[in-house]
Amino acid sequence: MKKVVVGLSGGVDSSVAAAILHHQGYEVIGLTLWLMKGKGQCCSEGMIDAANICEQLGIPHEIVDIRDVFQTNIVDYLVSGYSMGITPLPCSQCNKTVKFGPMVEYAREKLGSNAIATGHYARISYDDTTGRYQLLRAVDRNKDQSYFLYDLSQDLLGASIFPLGELNKTDTRRIAAEYNLTTADKPESQDLCLVESNGSMRAFLDKYLAPKPGDIVDSTGKVLGQHEGVHHYTIGQRKGLGIAAAEPLYVIELDAANNRVIVGDRTKGTESECTVNRVNWVSIAQPQTPIRAEVQIRYRSAPVPVTVIPLENSRIRLVFDEPQFSITPGQAAVWYDGDKVLGGGIIEQF
Repeated sequence: MKKVVVGLSGGVDSSVAAAILHHQGYEVIGLTLWLMKGKGQCCSEGMIDAANICEQLGIPHEIVDIRDVFQTNIVDYLVSGYSMGITPLPCSQCNKTVKFGPMVEYAREKLGSNAIATGHYARISYDDTTGRYQLLRAVDRNKDQSYFLYDLSQDLLGASIFPLGELNKTDTRRIAAEYNLTTADKPESQDLCLVESNGSMRAFLDKYLAPKPGDIVDSTGKVLGQHEGVHHYTIGQRKGLGIAAAEPLYVIELDAANNRVIVGDRTKGTESECTVNRVNWVSIAQPQTPIRAEVQIRYRSAPVPVTVIPLENSRIRLVFDEPQFSITPGQAAVWYDGDKVLGGGIIEQF
């Protein structure tokens, strides 16, 4: 009977992942990571709900305190990024450095298991020809989370199981009800854990970054209004600018060095290419020549055709077939071949 350590957040997805493996005959151990200092849904209610699921399934439950790791790798990372006028994506970094990495290490060193499982909607396969694990989209494209998992290494992918990858969300809820899980009717998490625990991203950032008034200007430098900090804005933002104009205006640049928010019409917010750093090649080895793919520049953006050009120092250039709106430094660009995640990285500042 294979031993598997299941990451339990206290939500229905991870609960069903544990229940499926338990009913398949695995020796399941529940593991909850204590991430946030202070009150937070995933770390207060979540730990209680995870403990209840483990009691219901009759499996052990471990809690590992990695609040300091989360503070350094996620909170400090976010605050630093927003202060420099970029919009960091914490989830992919959290998955690699805060969740999967520490979970695999703890499973191997403390629990005698080389396998972990989570409630992510994604799939993993193994290519005998290349000897690489492949990360694939989930069957349920509406719930697919492969975008956030692009940074996982081959070692972490090889140790991971995604029991929900072949399911859609209605299947997950149905299974939770069939197993009478206490989390079966628990509402979905609607946002980042930091946003949920603080009420909004603005409220979270205001705990760490003091107001810094400055100008909202157009592309010619004309002052159109005032802001209280560039960290309150993101590229492509239209609402909440607090300025009146004859045509819709969008944030097209955050000039943190000069403390300016630059706005313009939609045409001024499009780019034909961008560079990406901290690249991780997932399902294939790094190519030496340009390749064709489809790329997502945000989690909910539609995949678009692109040429991926390898550069030095873990960087690539993306050249889009059609100019794209709202390319945001700090967000992830993830490129695919059909359902297969080829690679991903962080969009650089222009």
